[in-house]
Amino acid sequence: MVNVKKLFEPTDMTVGTPWKSIAMFSVPMIIGNIAQQLYSTVDSVVVGHYVGDNALAAVGSATPIFNLLLVLFVGISTGVGIMVAQYFGAKSREELSNTIGTSITLTTIASLFLMIAVPPIVYSLLEMLNTPASIIKDCHDYLVIMLYGIAGMAYYNILSGILRGMGDSFSALIYLLIATVLNIVLDVWFVAGFNMGVAGVSLATVIAQGISSILCLWKLMHMRETFDLGKKELMMTKKHVKQMIQLGLPSGLTQAIFSSAMIIVQSLTNSFGEMFIAANVIVMRVDGFAMMPNFSFGTAMTTYAGQNVGASKMDRVIKGAKQGTFLAVGCSAYITLTILIFGKYLMGIFTDTTELVNMSYYMMSILAVGYIAMAITQSLSGVMRGAGDTVTPMWISLCTTVLIRVPLAYGISYLTRSPELPFGRSECIQISLLTSWVMGAVLTAIFYKVGRWKKKAL
Repeated sequence: MVNVKKLFEPTDMTVGTPWKSIAMFSVPMIIGNIAQQLYSTVDSVVVGHYVGDNALAAVGSATPIFNLLLVLFVGISTGVGIMVAQYFGAKSREELSNTIGTSITLTTIASLFLMIAVPPIVYSLLEMLNTPASIIKDCHDYLVIMLYGIAGMAYYNILSGILRGMGDSFSALIYLLIATVLNIVLDVWFVAGFNMGVAGVSLATVIAQGISSILCLWKLMHMRETFDLGKKELMMTKKHVKQMIQLGLPSGLTQAIFSSAMIIVQSLTNSFGEMFIAANVIVMRVDGFAMMPNFSFGTAMTTYAGQNVGASKMDRVIKGAKQGTFLAVGCSAYITLTILIFGKYLMGIFTDTTELVNMSYYMMSILAVGYIAMAITQSLSGVMRGAGDTVTPMWISLCTTVLIRVPLAYGISYLTRSPELPFGRSECIQISLLTSWVMGAVLTAIFYKVGRWKKKAL
């Protein structure tokens, strides 16, 4: 019989069968990522059905920009997660406490900066990206509301990352499920009930994320047996800020590179018109679900590797890396097959427009096999990050995105131009992304095998 109370407690991943520890940690993560993906998916479904395809395109065009603005918190979250895992594995209470307190204060400062500095320049940024005039106002409204509520999103990511670093992926799951249900109810209420359009969708997301962050903070305040959290710990220390930057900056830059590439490619995507933009939004939503096991196993491997490196059990790290990667590849292969068989039904959830369903399914079928490659990349990168090597995954991301994806997308577009297709073939977006995923898997496997990451522990 399952001990329910134990599910909400920190988990020591330095003992037991590696693949079982990884799987037990990953399952709540996968469910949680499904819930998190429902935020954006429900937004798209509600907007697509109650407002229209142009509003759907507006939400999609705004997403890459918002993701770029979140890179600061991605960096903090990654650095904190690695530090928490290693200090928890090493049973160092003081270091663990100071890490958590410093991260909370740092998140407050970063949130306030983005809330004040970015909203005034959003419209100019959208114009610079050639956002169609028919959707630019909705894009602007969506982004500004999300920015004013960015603190809730930031705190959830940081605080849930702390919980996961200590092996507790179940609490973050429960709080996210509560917020997801609230988000769905508010989406329908604001958009269908109050006719608030795209602004209603972003407001619902902001409120729901705020609730989830409050619940995570409440949980942490009731874990005093594991660490301390008072005024002393909330005072930022130079040592811990430096470690967060050293560990988190490469991951933040990786996300920034990816998001910047998305924005650059978004400009090319916008040139293909509103119908293609809307189809791309649908693909992005299904892609979010398809990527969930990969990101979940990646995070699980980071925590697993971090705790075991902190406990000086490198042999166990190697064994877990192999078993965890096999689990991730198996899940991705199953998802790829599901997409290929039931893809059109999935696309039909978002729109009733047959042309849009067919276009998005075709785009998704090009990408499908790439999810298996991403399973390898995420799992082995997770091991390297958990050990403290966040620089190598950054360089791999830089190479595959800047040197492969963006040039390939624009190159194919240019070479396939014709009087009938003045901007070239739209498949350039998916082909370039698939190629970058496959090359990323190859490079990650090579650098993992070289093994320099083993010398990066705190």
